[in-house]
Amino acid sequence: MNKIVFTLLGLLLAGSAAAKLPPPSDDAKAKAAEAKEKSAWADKVSAYQLCVSQDKVAARYNKSKPAKPGAAAASACQNPGPFVAQTAAAPAAAMPAAPAAPAAKPTLAAKK
Repeated sequence: MNKIVFTLLGLLLAGSAAAKLPPPSDDAKAKAAEAKEKSAWADKVSAYQLCVSQDKVAARYNKSKPAKPGAAAASACQNPGPFVAQTAAAPAAAMPAAPAAPAAKPTLAAKK
């Protein structure tokens, strides 16, 4: 019974602490977006490497078997190329121009 009470109390305190965290900064958001892009690129590279290895195995298999007429297989492997960060250039282009300075208000000394 005590274990359950302490577990629930711990979860309640952890939930309230997480609710008070500040929102991530723009720099943290940019790093997270770049990490997401890099992960997606790594997935594409893995799929490409798998495709190439499957083509090698299929070529070795087809070499040992007699060729069938009309069984020409086209390779659909596309190399994703080197990693290029998309988000690094996007924030610089998407940033608005600096706001114009507000007009100076006349002071009492200028009115006299």
